[in-house]
Amino acid sequence: MKQIDPTALFRLSVLGPLVSRERLDRGELQRTLRELAQRQYAIPNSRRTYLGEKTIESWLYKYRREGIDGLAPKTRIDSGHSKIAPALQEAIIAAKRDNPRRSIRQIRQLLQTSGQAARDSLSRSAIHRLLASHGIARMSGSSSQPEEKRSFVAESAGAIWYGDVMHGPRVIVEGKPRKVYLVSLFDDATRLVTHSAFCLGETALDIEGVLKQALLKRGRPIRLVVDNGAAYKAGTLQALCARLEIHLIYCRPYQPAGKGKIERWHRTVRDQFLSELNEARINDLADLNARLWAWLECVYHRTPHEGLAGLTPLARYQPDLPKIRPLGQFAAQLDAMFHHRIKRYVRKDGTVSYLGARFEVPYELSGKTVRLVVDPHAGMVVGVEDEAGETLGLATRLDTHANLHRIRRKPDLEPPAPGPRSGPNLVEMALAQYHGKKEG
Repeated sequence: MKQIDPTALFRLSVLGPLVSRERLDRGELQRTLRELAQRQYAIPNSRRTYLGEKTIESWLYKYRREGIDGLAPKTRIDSGHSKIAPALQEAIIAAKRDNPRRSIRQIRQLLQTSGQAARDSLSRSAIHRLLASHGIARMSGSSSQPEEKRSFVAESAGAIWYGDVMHGPRVIVEGKPRKVYLVSLFDDATRLVTHSAFCLGETALDIEGVLKQALLKRGRPIRLVVDNGAAYKAGTLQALCARLEIHLIYCRPYQPAGKGKIERWHRTVRDQFLSELNEARINDLADLNARLWAWLECVYHRTPHEGLAGLTPLARYQPDLPKIRPLGQFAAQLDAMFHHRIKRYVRKDGTVSYLGARFEVPYELSGKTVRLVVDPHAGMVVGVEDEAGETLGLATRLDTHANLHRIRRKPDLEPPAPGPRSGPNLVEMALAQYHGKKEG
């Protein structure tokens, strides 16, 4: 399976609030671009944390034209070299540092008015690249007007899902008490929990496991809104959403949109589920989840909700079933989409290690570094690929007892018949040299 460029996934995550909308109201594009440019980002291969409006806008149009492939970076021929004359470069940098709130348009106008630059001789992109290379491209300062916030509800089920994690109780796992975490996916319009499970961690792998079950039960959402935690920014989760045509949107730090609804769900879990739980009857994690899922389907989804005008989440969800996006063409390859790829060295006996277990791969790969296709939820290696994503064969768990009776391939023991030799021969040359010395 072709791998998606990590930079392209990052850029798609930035564009989430724009590409997830079917239609933008008048002026909304510029407002959203301005708001996205004010956020901080962990930009791949860069120390900068802010993006320019024009940069984000250019990504948007590339995505509309070419899809996610258009977001992959393309190497510039003139990378690292500014075409602006050195004296003019100094003037641009000085103008910005003199007043950090100056926009590129204002800088260009200032230089043209002062006669330092000819009209239309400076492009916005050239100025931006120069300022960015000095780490001063962003307009500093902030507006004194408060940010406008309004309550909203998605129009229908499947339009917006929220993902979040809640700290849970301790459960006995392999004889030891372990803290667990409730990973949930929650539908905005109906308050229905598309899937939720207690997990031993809050990693990307745990989140992907819950997402897979939610997709199987409730179809594909249009948008998935999550916080800025490292688990939600994992490349595997970003690639999954890109392939499934789900717009992954990250909340602004400390201002997560829709957080109130899923926090209300967490409070319901504490007040109505955990408070009623008889921990003496919980033997393990499976026991805890069995009770959670029973309570979800029999109690929570069938209880009237104040935010739904007295409807139950299930009653509000059912009329929207025709609007839910099914898995469709993705159903047959869903398992493969959740596989991970990791590099491993193949031992001389044709085996590789994964999670403490050994697996056999095609023996011809011995001594090579390959990419294993693994099912991280089952802890299995299912196949081997090369760097281009081409299949090199299957993988099976090592069975040493079966190998004891397996017929092995052996090299041909008969040496190849020598062919006629007419060129120089070291043995014959040595013989002639020996006899020549002897006769002398």
